[in-house]
Amino acid sequence: MSTILHIDSSVRAIDNDNPSHNSLSKQIARQFVESWQETSSIDEYIYRDVGIHPPQFITQDWIGAVFTPESKRTADQKLLLALSDTLIDELTRADIIVISTPMYNYGMPAQLKAWFDQIVRVNKTFDFDLKRGDFPLAPLLSGKTLVAIASCGEFGFEEPEIRAKSNHLMPHLRTLSRYLGVETMYEIVSEYQEFADDRHQASLTQAFEQAQSLALALAQSQQITHTDEQLV
Repeated sequence: MSTILHIDSSVRAIDNDNPSHNSLSKQIARQFVESWQETSSIDEYIYRDVGIHPPQFITQDWIGAVFTPESKRTADQKLLLALSDTLIDELTRADIIVISTPMYNYGMPAQLKAWFDQIVRVNKTFDFDLKRGDFPLAPLLSGKTLVAIASCGEFGFEEPEIRAKSNHLMPHLRTLSRYLGVETMYEIVSEYQEFADDRHQASLTQAFEQAQSLALALAQSQQITHTDEQLV
């Protein structure tokens, strides 16, 4: 069984009249999904383009609704949390999470952060207990795999490279992934987009190849796991 939750977050469309405006992160993510489908079926595919259709930002009233006991929430509070409930339900059903994102100003797009803010929610995806001392937060979900796909205009964002200290995208995703129930995370990154040179083309080609090979490997792994479960 495989349920894939696919989140795209670039504000650009995947295909445009001017190809130079196409979203690379979305194209690489599409390569991953299509490669999976070539190897194995997807039992449920959940897709959201939060770049073009962003979730609402959380508000003071939203926070108030979250911290109101469920049995005491008003109709308005339930309505405020309806989108969050839906997004969390999608996350809960997923085995594989695919998040594609550009690097905007060295971090994630506001639209993707809005998605995380709707999902990382007390008593839904994490709980809080001061008995744990200085680490009171603990995730409530588990067993998920995250494929994080990013496109960057510059290059050298991983340690010990030249822009590692400016990378606020992947470290943020790694931190937040824990509260999605992620236990295994894979990263695919295309760099040099603003340079538009041979280095960019090589990096992009490598990202497409990584997306394809990773999809094939994970799909085959899911098939083996499913077969083993049937034999038990």
